[in-house]
Amino acid sequence: MRKVLALVLFVLVVIPGLAWGQAKTGTAGAQFLELGVSARAVGMGNAFLAIADDASAIYYNPAGLPQLVQREIILTHVDYPADITYDFGGLAYPMRGFGGVLGLGFYFLSSGDIYYSPYAHPSLGSEWSSGQTFSAKEYAVALSYGRYLTQRFSIGATMKFIDELYEEERAVGWAADIGTLYNTGFKNFKIGMVMTNFGPDLKFLRDSYPLPISFKFGASMEVLNFGEHKTVVDFEIGHPNDNLEKFNGGIEYWYKDLITLRIGDEFGYDMGETTIGKEGVGNISFGAGIKLPLYNKTKLRVDYGYLDYGHLDQVHRFTLNLSF
Repeated sequence: MRKVLALVLFVLVVIPGLAWGQAKTGTAGAQFLELGVSARAVGMGNAFLAIADDASAIYYNPAGLPQLVQREIILTHVDYPADITYDFGGLAYPMRGFGGVLGLGFYFLSSGDIYYSPYAHPSLGSEWSSGQTFSAKEYAVALSYGRYLTQRFSIGATMKFIDELYEEERAVGWAADIGTLYNTGFKNFKIGMVMTNFGPDLKFLRDSYPLPISFKFGASMEVLNFGEHKTVVDFEIGHPNDNLEKFNGGIEYWYKDLITLRIGDEFGYDMGETTIGKEGVGNISFGAGIKLPLYNKTKLRVDYGYLDYGHLDQVHRFTLNLSF
């Protein structure tokens, strides 16, 4: 067991350090891999890797998958400004005979129709265009697996196939995530680490660019749990290869395990003038959800997440989670 833990720490600490030394600030591509896939997590400021107790663990931390005791389907839709849409679908499947939990995810980002602009007037919009349009699409398929190594310690990994398509040109590659999660047993205090999007550079035409590799560390704890009320806090720090450190924090409150409210904040994200008026300082998010028992042990959870991007307008996320 000690050898396994030593190997995990080596992969999570040493390899990311080597990857960061190979990239420059602002040069990583395939940024759609950094978009949150869960309205629940977004409502908590995307501080979720140390919780990761639903099918969105495929994205946030595959080491959280073993917490699932039922099969679960997750579907998320996001409408971004400029007619950009983002969709995620995932399935988590506990493998009782084999052990562990298997996950399958699909990501899809579409730019919508973009007008060709002539070289002489590149910024005058559709009135100067030929009427022709083009589009950009980005896909990823993820296969995840997580299992407990002890009663409190779990490990997980995700492999992704990536395809970026711009009209007839494309960049194809792969990436891997690896994560750990440890439950101390005290007030459900959990510590998690994850390295995301580690893989070779993508190549588009003649130029290559690195993936958005990031190393993240987080912790969560139930600060309130009595009767019909439960409150969980999560805080994490991330070190991406294309920017400075980023910080995320969030709070989730449950009433009767049926209705939930969430609030979170992101620090160190460069999104222009944010809701609190300073560039890169913080982006406050809100969220809510409701869990609906259907029949037998089948449950449907509907989540909503809101995040204000300042000049880029607000973004609303909706997620459906079906456990059965």
